[in-house]
Amino acid sequence: MCENFADMARSRSSSLESNISAALATLSIALATAVLFPSCQRAPMPHYAQTEQIVQRRSILAGQLENLLPAEQRALPAAQEEARWLADTAYKASVSIARLNKPLLWPAWMNNRLVNAPFNIRERGLCWHYQHDLYRELRRRKLQYFALGCCVRDKGEGSEHNCVYVTARNGSWPQAVTLDPWRKNGRLVAYTQQELADENWEPSPHTADTLALIYPECHTYPVEHWAMVKTGKKWNDYAPTWLDSGRYTRQGKIMYNNMYNALKTRGGKLTDY
Repeated sequence: MCENFADMARSRSSSLESNISAALATLSIALATAVLFPSCQRAPMPHYAQTEQIVQRRSILAGQLENLLPAEQRALPAAQEEARWLADTAYKASVSIARLNKPLLWPAWMNNRLVNAPFNIRERGLCWHYQHDLYRELRRRKLQYFALGCCVRDKGEGSEHNCVYVTARNGSWPQAVTLDPWRKNGRLVAYTQQELADENWEPSPHTADTLALIYPECHTYPVEHWAMVKTGKKWNDYAPTWLDSGRYTRQGKIMYNNMYNALKTRGGKLTDY
């Protein structure tokens, strides 16, 4: 019996040492990156989406979205306005999402280590977190000419990447523009149809259907709302926030506290952009 207890103690000690070593290694990478790349690993400044260069990119994206529409719709002022709203919101929301997630590392995938670390160096920041958040922000109005979807690259290959895409209301994949707020830590990247064809992308209808139920058109969730929260120390233990298994977790409580404080600070305004 004593030997069993000793074995258990040694096992727990070894596990703790392993967790500490992993956390220290991640922290060392974060510190080194902060020194070598002080301006690119963090989220953009709040005014980033309003700079001259990004205003031009917003206009380009709006034009790419308009090109998804049938010819008879492209000239309609309402369709053009909807395309501009989607483009503007995508850029502005991407900045907000990154600032709330507080990325530390560059390239973006290295932040996954901070999110998946045993001691929660960062609460969120995985590509599918950004996907969920951007989908949430683009569902704040009813779309007449466009539709939203979710897609994934390299599914099941250990390096899959999740994004949101926009297509015409009666269009279909891959006649779409894919929006990636994660790859450059809140500096939106848009992939055209040709770029989608050049890589291993595919639609993810189950994800889109699930998010559509959580975030109906014209919803009133604040930007601090999370669709999923971590339920334990394991990197892949997550639960929906609409279930008790997610709502009453540590992250669930953090989310509700964030929402409450932000809404109070902003005077009830749902977004911070």
